[in-house]
Amino acid sequence: MNDETLRRLLEDIAAGDVTPEDAERQLRFPFETIGEDGKTPFARLDHHRELRRGFPEVVLAEGKTAEQVVEIVRALRETAGQTLVTRADPETARAVREAVPDAVWHAEARAVVVSRTAPAPTGARIGVVSAGTSDIPVAEEAALTAELMGAEVRRTFDIGVAGIQRLLTEASRFRSLHAMVVVAGMEAALAPVVAGLAPCPIIAVPTSTGYGASWGGLTALLSLLNSCAPGVTVVNIDNGFGGGYAAALAVAHFRRLESGGEPPSDD
Repeated sequence: MNDETLRRLLEDIAAGDVTPEDAERQLRFPFETIGEDGKTPFARLDHHRELRRGFPEVVLAEGKTAEQVVEIVRALRETAGQTLVTRADPETARAVREAVPDAVWHAEARAVVVSRTAPAPTGARIGVVSAGTSDIPVAEEAALTAELMGAEVRRTFDIGVAGIQRLLTEASRFRSLHAMVVVAGMEAALAPVVAGLAPCPIIAVPTSTGYGASWGGLTALLSLLNSCAPGVTVVNIDNGFGGGYAAALAVAHFRRLESGGEPPSDD
């Protein structure tokens, strides 16, 4: 449930189209149980996450059947401004698009998006950079997530430290950014180097790109956790969504406070 949905509910109460009892039920039970009749429900959807966090629940397609993803998307899109499905394979994406005609498949990010409303711009400028071309799918997942959260995203790909002159020619552009998501595999050296050049916080995303001793990204993860460069925060291996979400949320929240907005009261 976003602000628009809440406002519409209040208007329906005022117009007499929704009884106070029905409205109370919607507000008191902010989740919806999804599942086939007579079987154990497979999902409990958090419809109030957008009110609490500023962005609705996101669907991880990995590990779910295409049919399950379709049912979840259909339910979420009724209340969410943006419905994002991550780690979607082409078969799942095709099933969602057939069931929900306004769904858009972002092949490079491996994501499906259903937008009921345009993302509200937050004024956040987020840089998303990748060390190599092989890291672009994870970087695109981060960039798409940040864009759906209202950020302006500036992409810079294939500037890894093996050819560091490529990075140095771009470094002056980093100074205007509020935060950066740096995506790299192998030994993940790019994020600490960027942290030595850019004045903003760095969200590092290690990827599983690399040969045998990379251990599916574990080498990159441990390298980043042991970085000597301050201001680098690390998310899990291949978690472009988590990197983009963290960067966009942090900047948007700060800018909201800066403009005179207040965080939710503890009372």
